[in-house]
Amino acid sequence: MMLCRLIIAVSVLAMPLPVHAATQESQAWLTEMVTIKVGPADIITIDSSQRARSDSRSGGEQFLSRIAIDHRIAPAVQLGGGFAYLKSEEDEELRLFQQVTLTKGIWMARTRMEQRFFDTVDAPVWRLRQRLQASVPIDTAKQWRVIAATEIFFHLNRGRPSDKTGLATMRHQIGLRHPIAKGVDAQLLYMRQQNFRDGRPDVVSHVPWLTLSWRI
Repeated sequence: MMLCRLIIAVSVLAMPLPVHAATQESQAWLTEMVTIKVGPADIITIDSSQRARSDSRSGGEQFLSRIAIDHRIAPAVQLGGGFAYLKSEEDEELRLFQQVTLTKGIWMARTRMEQRFFDTVDAPVWRLRQRLQASVPIDTAKQWRVIAATEIFFHLNRGRPSDKTGLATMRHQIGLRHPIAKGVDAQLLYMRQQNFRDGRPDVVSHVPWLTLSWRI
């Protein structure tokens, strides 16, 4: 019953907006992540991602590395921040971010504010990200979990005259997580990502995404 309710709730939240004459592309992502508990209330997360993209008009292949620290201020509340570096075939980006994460039972909600500095743009680009995720065990040993999530990206300003503001990207994810060794989990998701563009067809990406996570 809980799983049925989850599927219905996430389906409503993750319902894509209408797509008219959208450009379709395929991608494949691989992420490696290490989570280090450095104190009773502090966690450091280091991750890197390799993103293969079939459409060169999206900027070609990408590499992203990121480090974040989160501090628990209440049983269900974490405050944190960090920085990331992203390189594609078109440009490089340094990204600062601040975030608040709320957890309750199977649910996690994260609000992240980013300041993005591109080597081709003079002013920083501000972006707001809102993520809602559910993690539901589907066996009695709780070794297998269904992961379902939706994330919405809003651009708050224009770095270039051609940039759009407002709703920019929407991601929907569904998949499984399973431990494969002591302290190591593997997660395999399908992600549908829709990038909204003014005056041009949207870009819809279909992404298998494998994440390997190591907890220390």
